[in-house]
Amino acid sequence: MSNSFLYVVTVLIWGSTWIAINYQLGDVAPEVSIFYRFALSAVIMFAFCYLKKMPLRFAPKLHFQLFAFGLALFGCNYYLLYNAQGYINSALTCIAFSLIMFANIINAKWWFKTHISSQVYYGGALGLIGIITLFWPQINTVELSQTTLTGLAFCIAGVLFASTGNMLSMKNQKMNMPVLPATAWGMLYGSIFMFVMALLSGKEFNFAYTVEYISSLLYLSLFGSVIAFGCYLTLLDRIGAHKASYSTIMFPAVAVIISTFVEGFIWDGYTVVGLLLMLLGNLVVLSKAKAKKQIQTETIVTQSIVTQTPAVTTAQKA
Repeated sequence: MSNSFLYVVTVLIWGSTWIAINYQLGDVAPEVSIFYRFALSAVIMFAFCYLKKMPLRFAPKLHFQLFAFGLALFGCNYYLLYNAQGYINSALTCIAFSLIMFANIINAKWWFKTHISSQVYYGGALGLIGIITLFWPQINTVELSQTTLTGLAFCIAGVLFASTGNMLSMKNQKMNMPVLPATAWGMLYGSIFMFVMALLSGKEFNFAYTVEYISSLLYLSLFGSVIAFGCYLTLLDRIGAHKASYSTIMFPAVAVIISTFVEGFIWDGYTVVGLLLMLLGNLVVLSKAKAKKQIQTETIVTQSIVTQTPAVTTAQKA
């Protein structure tokens, strides 16, 4: 599958998961719902890998890394972000989580000595400004109180764990661990972490036997976790975490478009400007490098033709 296809699938699925998450809220505690989600995702992923005869056995020492990977990306990340929404609104949480792109830039340079081109910084800045503009009506009246700071602290901690999980996934692939089997183990370890945290928090392990809850759980497990994470984690190794993570900035754009049709969301000037900046940033991050590469290729070809021209002329004269 092409990188463009993987990117589009990731953005579309994760941009639509907010609907399913809304149906998860209610009688079942968020921590318990997240446990259900990743436990089911792990089962699906293990079953798929088994049917496709993918290697599921790893050396014991590698399981320490897989445990850290699952704990960071599927455990601590979600636990902290869900807790953050108890202190701040979802708009502020979304903006804070979009900082993962910049966390990935720093970590990619630190972990793998990745060269980050200026276009990534410019595109990321445009995207961040765009997402702030998009949510400006919701965050304009937010006061920088102790509650807000606590929520932002949870968000930043969640972002750091998510970015660390991204780096560990890239390290897994560089150590020749297949994406899907490694992700299956990571989801299993992440679900165990959520089970322990829910247990320690005294949450009730109940279940909502409604069409809305069950269908949303299935969607989040299969599409929002198995398929989307499979696509995203593959992209990390192919195009780098600093570029793949721009998809997190594009999620709100998809969510707004869906909300327009599902909830009757009314656009205003902030919506239009915000979306345009986010799309522009996306083009800068993902398209400019390709154009630059094409120009370099054309230059090489041109130089080659120019170099060969005298020889052809000489032959013709002879």
